[in-house]
Amino acid sequence: MAHRSGFVCIIGNPNVGKSTLMNALVGEKLSIVTAKAQTTRHRIMGIVNGEDWQIVYSDTPGILKPSYRLQQNMMNFVDGAIGDADVILYVTDTVETPDKNSEYVDKLSRVECPVIVVVNKIDISDQPRVVELLRYWQEKLPAATVIPASAQEHFNLESILNAVLERLPECPPWFDKDAFTDKNLRFFASEIIREKILLNYKEEIPYCCEVGIESFKEGAERYDIGAVIYVMRESQKGIIIGRQGAALKKVGTQARIEMEDFFQKKVFLQIYVKVDPDWRESRRELRKFGYED
Repeated sequence: MAHRSGFVCIIGNPNVGKSTLMNALVGEKLSIVTAKAQTTRHRIMGIVNGEDWQIVYSDTPGILKPSYRLQQNMMNFVDGAIGDADVILYVTDTVETPDKNSEYVDKLSRVECPVIVVVNKIDISDQPRVVELLRYWQEKLPAATVIPASAQEHFNLESILNAVLERLPECPPWFDKDAFTDKNLRFFASEIIREKILLNYKEEIPYCCEVGIESFKEGAERYDIGAVIYVMRESQKGIIIGRQGAALKKVGTQARIEMEDFFQKKVFLQIYVKVDPDWRESRRELRKFGYED
C-alpha cells in the first residue's frame, strides 16, 4: 500500500476548541488550552504516525482582526498554514455565531484542498441545535465534509482521523517517524509559563505579556531553566510579581510541575520580570520571540 503523508491545517475563531482538538488528535499536550481568546499565538505542529501514513497537524491562532503587529503576524501564521495545507480542518462549535469572520469561510469555499468542518462542543448542546448547525455548514460549504464532535470528551475523533486519512496525498513522510512536533523544548517551556499567566491573571495582563527563555541547560538529573516574563508597563510588572512575590512564585511552581511532567525530568526554574513597552510592535522583539522571520 502506498504511503500517505500531508499537512493538516486547523483553523477557526477563538475559543472553539482548536488546541483541545489538536492535542486530542496528537495524543500529547502540545498547545496550551485556556478559556481566554488568543491563547495560541504561534503555528504549532503535532505529528501523528501510522505504519503507512503521517499526519502533520498545525494548530493556529484564532482568527481575528489585527490591532497591532503581533496580531498581524499571528494572522500571517494562519494564512501561511492555509497555503501549505493538504487538508483544512475548520473548527466551529455549537456556541459561536456561525457567520463570525465570514471572510475566512468564503476563503475556504475557494481553496483547492479538501475541507473538513468540525462542529465541536456537541456535548454542551442538544440534538436539534446540532442538526441545524450540520445542515447550515453543509449548505455553506457544499464540497466540505461536516463532522460533529467533542474534542473535550474525545467523541468522534476516529471519524475525523479517517476523514483526514482518506484525503491525504500519496507521499513519503515529511518528518522522522519518531517525531511528534517541530518545536523544541525551549518553546514548550515558554508556552507552559505563558499558560500559567493566562490562568492566573485577569483582564489585559496576559495579552501584554510574552515569555522568553534566556537559558536552558540539560544536566544528568535535571533541566536548569531561566525565563523572563516581558510586560509593557511598570504597573504590570508589579501585578505579575504580586505582594511579596507571591503571584510570581505561584506561576513558577505551577509551571515547574507541568514542565517536569512534560519533560519527564526534574526542573530548576528561575523567572524574572522585565518591562519592554514596545515588544508587541517591534520587529526586532517579535523576531526574538519567533513571530517574525
